[in-house]
Amino acid sequence: MQEAFVGGWARQPHFSVETLGSVHDLNHRFLDLIGAPAGDWSTTGRLKLPGEVSAQVAPLSAAQRAAAANCPYALFDLRFHDDEHWRTRLGKVDHWRIADESLPEDDTVNFVRLALFYAWHVAATANLAGQLLLGMSELTAAAFRSVTLNRLPALVAGEVDTLTARWCTSGAFWGALVRAASRKDEARLRRVQLFGLQLAAAARLP
Repeated sequence: MQEAFVGGWARQPHFSVETLGSVHDLNHRFLDLIGAPAGDWSTTGRLKLPGEVSAQVAPLSAAQRAAAANCPYALFDLRFHDDEHWRTRLGKVDHWRIADESLPEDDTVNFVRLALFYAWHVAATANLAGQLLLGMSELTAAAFRSVTLNRLPALVAGEVDTLTARWCTSGAFWGALVRAASRKDEARLRRVQLFGLQLAAAARLP
């Protein structure tokens, strides 16, 4: 039953192969950020990852990280659940400053830019995908749909500091995900994916 639940979520008509492929790629990039050597990513400490997750991700091979990233939901978060944050950010497009569009390029900035474009894309083109994949509320998804693509670059500078791991307080989830990937245990990894789906579903409960 658990396997069917995980597979059923991923096969929902809201998700195209491209949509899921993109979130898998973003998850992999995010794990690369988490596992970067100390000092390589200035915002690592802000992720508030439980325990020694960053140190545990670092030795994972590219294949192991890809396996961990192969979840039908995002492993990263940009406060997508926060209606007020995105209502304010997306509702003041005429007041974004040119300075907001200028930021030294690094892996974090590039990741946030890609994540915002992905969020806009799924909110604009796929019914419920933003909510299921990213944990968006309906109001946040509607706010993303209300802006045009060319407005997104100005958001990047203001969102770099909001980037966190999803469920960053759940040591059980992150520890189990990394252990299953490191041991190449496909069955255990699928169970961890189900755990993530349960966390995502619980977050949407009133």
